[in-house]
Amino acid sequence: MELTRSTTAGRPGTFEAPGYEDYFVNMGPQHPSTHGVLRLVLKLAGETVLGLTPVIGYVHRGVEKMGEAMSVLQFTHLTDRLDYLSAHINNWGWALAVEEALGIEVPERAQHIRVIMAELTRLASHQLWWGVLGMDLGAFTPFLYGFRDRERIIDIFEKTCGARLTMNYVRPGGVTADVEEDFAKDVSAYLGYFAPFIDEYERLLGDNVIFQERMHGVGLLPPELARSLGCTGPVLRASGVDYDVRRAHPYGIYPRLAFTVPLAAAGDSWARYQVRIEEMRQSLVIIRQALDTMPEGPVRTKLPAVLNVPKGRWLSRVESARGELAYLLVGDGSAKPWRLKVRSPNFSNLAALPEIIKGCRVADVVAVLSTLDVVIPCIDR
Repeated sequence: MELTRSTTAGRPGTFEAPGYEDYFVNMGPQHPSTHGVLRLVLKLAGETVLGLTPVIGYVHRGVEKMGEAMSVLQFTHLTDRLDYLSAHINNWGWALAVEEALGIEVPERAQHIRVIMAELTRLASHQLWWGVLGMDLGAFTPFLYGFRDRERIIDIFEKTCGARLTMNYVRPGGVTADVEEDFAKDVSAYLGYFAPFIDEYERLLGDNVIFQERMHGVGLLPPELARSLGCTGPVLRASGVDYDVRRAHPYGIYPRLAFTVPLAAAGDSWARYQVRIEEMRQSLVIIRQALDTMPEGPVRTKLPAVLNVPKGRWLSRVESARGELAYLLVGDGSAKPWRLKVRSPNFSNLAALPEIIKGCRVADVVAVLSTLDVVIPCIDR
């Protein structure tokens, strides 16, 4: 590992570490410990972090420009590959933009299916996050438990749309095809299965004294800073800011559902952990309501083979597992977007890392990054 030495420790405005020269160390890029192909340039004095610079772009694919060279229907499959842990929600966000642009009405049954799939996606994403967080801190068992429970959700997805990661299921006008006859039974069985395991998650990891010491008071993100950086999702709500797209800018059938938006005030790594744990409980509540009220009927509006997007611009936004995901669609009357822009929650959430890690130790970098729950390909696109 290459070390670049300088002698700037102790300057005004920097953390002092008497007796040490500060130096630079690369953490990454490698996939396992940086949640994607991410490089972090650490400025250190001994084990103390004086500064941090994220270096992104290693998996840049030009998704937005690719989208401008294909039809709005064809672009749906590329949204899977943004935040690959929130594929159903990514699809839904893009479908909302197209539906608003063309005035497409979505059948009621499809609206319920979308909510169920979105909340199952949120659950599966948080389960993976919880398991990886434990592994990042040296506890391997949570990783096995998280994947054990996530696997049953992925089985439901596979049974419904034939895919396990990149779903391509939610489309403009509804969903690709109706769910299987035993879909309601499978989902209901899963709700009963997983509910008690959230308490087990808390006992296994949350009640661990070492884990608590690694989380409490580490990576403090004040609400003013969180808002100024554009943080959203659990990262923002853990700092006490009550903003959830499902409530602030309602879509689908969320306005008809009763659920609580989890909040915390501390803004540290422990608060971010607690918010996501409670979000799993709330997702179960939402799914149960959507399942109980899901009507019979069609699941997709009949659309022409080619959709010409009228001149104008439309913005859609959804609450993904990591925060506000938004799409800007600009049309010029043709079947292809004139301009397409994706707003990733991961970019703004990652921007908080250099601000909240100063003064922490090297080992805290992995812990704090893990509680931000970033997915790098969604940033690079």
